Amino acid sequence: MQRFLQRLALLVAGTLSGFDRLVFRGKLCPLYSPDGMNCLLSANRVPVKEFKRYAAEVTDQVVAASAVADARARERFRYLKSSRIDKEAVAREFAAQHRVRSGLVCVLQCVEPGWTFDLARTPEGWPTVRGEPGKCSFLYHYYVHPEFGWLYVRLQTWFPFEIQVGLNGREWLARQMDRAKLRYVRDDNKFLWVQDWARAQRLLDAQLQTDWVRQLDALQEQVHPLHPGHLGRMPLKYNWTAFQSAWATDVAFRRQEDLEPWFDRWLRQGMLTYDHSDVLRFFGRSPAVYRKGRTRIETSVHAHYEGKRIKHWLGGNSLKQYTQANVLRTETTINKPEELQDLRPPADDPAGPVARRPMRRSVLDLPARAAACQEVNARYLEALAATAETRALAELAEPLTRRAPAPGGRGGAAARYVRGLNPLAADDAALLAVISEPRWMIHGLRNRDLVAALYPTATDDSQERRRRSARVTRLLRILRGHGLLEKVPGTHRYQVGPEARTKIQALLACRNANPDKLITNAA
Repeated sequence: MQRFLQRLALLVAGTLSGFDRLVFRGKLCPLYSPDGMNCLLSANRVPVKEFKRYAAEVTDQVVAASAVADARARERFRYLKSSRIDKEAVAREFAAQHRVRSGLVCVLQCVEPGWTFDLARTPEGWPTVRGEPGKCSFLYHYYVHPEFGWLYVRLQTWFPFEIQVGLNGREWLARQMDRAKLRYVRDDNKFLWVQDWARAQRLLDAQLQTDWVRQLDALQEQVHPLHPGHLGRMPLKYNWTAFQSAWATDVAFRRQEDLEPWFDRWLRQGMLTYDHSDVLRFFGRSPAVYRKGRTRIETSVHAHYEGKRIKHWLGGNSLKQYTQANVLRTETTINKPEELQDLRPPADDPAGPVARRPMRRSVLDLPARAAACQEVNARYLEALAATAETRALAELAEPLTRRAPAPGGRGGAAARYVRGLNPLAADDAALLAVISEPRWMIHGLRNRDLVAALYPTATDDSQERRRRSARVTRLLRILRGHGLLEKVPGTHRYQVGPEARTKIQALLACRNANPDKLITNAA
């Protein structure tokens, strides 16, 4: 990310990195076990066959204790006939109509799909309570919170009484800056200008120190004050997890006119250049262990009235980039944290050995999730840095077309040289394309790796294997002579440096460019 900012230093006003969208879920985990609800009924001495009557009575008590009555009295309650109705838009209408600046905005009720419990029969014919997908009534409580700003809390009105909380980190930041008397210009959930970008970033960083269990328990008490009394003799505590998160890195340009031409180039690069290996690398996954067909990897570009965006999916998670006014946003959305890895000890042994393990959903792991998402965004911006090149192509390519001193040579009349490269020739272009692949960025490449890449068909002929290895040795010597490869000390591996990667990507992009577009841009 630093190289990206260095390249565009004169155009960029400031940056902000932090959570944008956060969705939490609270669950009474013991109730989800196969016999959880049966244990609850047994603890409260309720016959299994009376479950529906008992559940209906508890539901009435939960709804009566919630904010529904208060909302009805203040004409801020509405029943929605369809779950497809935009609840956010309805709540915004209530806020505007009643000029709500703090506290309860409204309560919305609708029937939605969810995990519920119902009566069933065991294989032996005994009545039991079984969890299954179903539908039930949910209450959406919208608030203007004194600390978080605009948020909602969704309460399920049937067992297992799941709770969902949605808030926005940028809305929260706006309130932080208001209290700090830090001036800014805001458009929706983006800041187009901030008086002190570094100070705003420190406020965003402070969000990571939040005691989420305490804050979420407090929200639960507002919308579900009956808890845990409605559970009778089996009181349980809500377990809070981060159901969905979006970590956004905003780069604010000084002028929108400066950003737009660059973003068009980055869109073109993303569609024409990035393949599944690049997407895996952005998410910190090694292409070497990727099993084709096991993970969904897609890229799409979408244009709408607000602008354009490019989005990459890796399984259940995604990475996208888009613009709004003068802000370039790179955003990583995590729906399945277990598809990422984190350095941590075992869950059941905090003092155990630290190793790379699947990331957990717990709110306690939000700082680790934030760090992982920031790395994804930074890798993506670093990849764009190669496109953010102000030097002419001739300045990058011309030295590579001349012969250069061989690696280890001392120069002079008797020095040995390697030939120049021709990036437009098929053999040299294929060589450059291979060494620029992201899979070599972590461990580097060896002679045998380059042989396998240039000769996809293996051979059993020992003489042919030696011939291939010798040719690749000469090619490695040429690449090192031109500074495109650097030898890793003490190994037989080579790495492509940042400057070399810039030259290679520029050459390959020129080779694959549309002539009409080149003529148009040159004009």
